[in-house]
Amino acid sequence: MAKSRNNLLGVGGQRKKLTRSEQQGAGTVRDADRKVAEDKKQELVRKMRERATGTAASEASAAEGQS
Repeated sequence: MAKSRNNLLGVGGQRKKLTRSEQQGAGTVRDADRKVAEDKKQELVRKMRERATGTAASEASAAEGQS
């Protein structure tokens, strides 16, 4: 007889146990690290966009100068 695939008990992992301070609203170090990583990512994206618009603007002005 084939295995039943409908029994999903235990699939999806377990939830992390919260400490008392975490239950009361104090953030963890992990949350702070995520915030720092998100800030770095936003800064990098901003710099990349500035470079992309800067090169596009300089190419446009060079094209206008040649016309």
